[in-house]
Amino acid sequence: MSVKSKFFNLFKLIFPSSFTEWAVFIFFIVSYGILGSYIALNYRIIFDDRIPWDAYFSFDNRAIVMTGGSFERHPLAYYFFNWVRELALLISNGKTDSTFRLTLAWFSNITVSLSILQVFKYLKNIIKLPLLISLIIIAFYAVFSTNILLSFTPENFTYTLFLLTLYNHYAAIKLKKEEKIPALALTLAGISIGGLTVTNLVKVFIPVLFEKKIFKNWRKFGNAVFRITFTCLCFIILYLNRIDFKYQNILHKTGEQYEKFSNVKSTPTWDMILSFFFGGNILFSNFMIRDKHSMKGFDFEALIMDAYSSWVPYIFIAVLLILIIWSYLKNFKNKLVQILLISFVFDIIIHCIMRFGLHTSYIYGGHFIFIYPLLLGWLFYSYRSSPKIVSFLLLTVFILFIYLSLNNYLRMTEFFWFLNKHYK
Repeated sequence: MSVKSKFFNLFKLIFPSSFTEWAVFIFFIVSYGILGSYIALNYRIIFDDRIPWDAYFSFDNRAIVMTGGSFERHPLAYYFFNWVRELALLISNGKTDSTFRLTLAWFSNITVSLSILQVFKYLKNIIKLPLLISLIIIAFYAVFSTNILLSFTPENFTYTLFLLTLYNHYAAIKLKKEEKIPALALTLAGISIGGLTVTNLVKVFIPVLFEKKIFKNWRKFGNAVFRITFTCLCFIILYLNRIDFKYQNILHKTGEQYEKFSNVKSTPTWDMILSFFFGGNILFSNFMIRDKHSMKGFDFEALIMDAYSSWVPYIFIAVLLILIIWSYLKNFKNKLVQILLISFVFDIIIHCIMRFGLHTSYIYGGHFIFIYPLLLGWLFYSYRSSPKIVSFLLLTVFILFIYLSLNNYLRMTEFFWFLNKHYK
């Protein structure tokens, strides 16, 4: 295949390539665009030079835009956000004003809309669901709190969400055709996905383990080892170059970060798992306002999430998790489903078992939130010959969608109250 053909296929993979795909993409880019544009033009919260981090829900907007984040967790994000920042400054004539904020918001808007498009393509082209079911699932997914917030937030999670959905879609195409993932594609995925968040590097290698006869043919196994090793070497060299080969700093800083983000005991562990990890990135919980103090002595107000205060959200999360577990059990022999769940389990281990950032795990949704609509899609697929069960599933998802939409709409009105009071 020529280089020109490869670029064309990549372009076709990333962007809409049919009328329905264009309709989905345009709908969400307009919807999210209205929200993000209004916030960017009327409020300072997307980027404020006085606020280093944590203005809302622990997102580090300014720190991420200016530096890419800490090198031990986001090793190559520095280079990526240099481009983002410089392009935004070029458009805003070097000023960090409303035009700068608007540009950042639209970068996020386009990225999240493209990630939703990837999920829609997966449902339509990989699972091959009927259009109506795909649209219902994608509408449900689109109002997840993670997608709403990331649609105007310049963060690592915003771009990680897109890259992970893109890679999972690409890997699914390759595995369905019983083809291996090329070394170049694997390396680019490893550098981009792992470069933005180092722990996600492992997820890049999971599809390789499910390539045809990978453990039965020593040549295929050796080739897989070579591709993974090559990707790791490229990533490590770039990582070490980023820190001037002072590798001792990695362990030191990683230890500091783990201690800082893993020993919070303000809320019972089980409640943080349900309210924050499984809940907050889908269904907004209660909000709290806290006084913050920057290193320069500037006092500002920050918005964070609290645990759920009603039994209804817990029921919502429980029903959704039952559907996800049901899908996994029903499709246990499906390697594409196994890839999705193994990836999800990896995040569960990091945040729920190791407790890293569990108290703010609602911000990590960009690493795994797309697993929900894809597993829901596989659940519908497994009962494609059972109209009654499909109808039951449609009714269940529709009820969840209505409740989710109402809850998140009301919470966003509270968010705007917070903006009006503190960030005009």
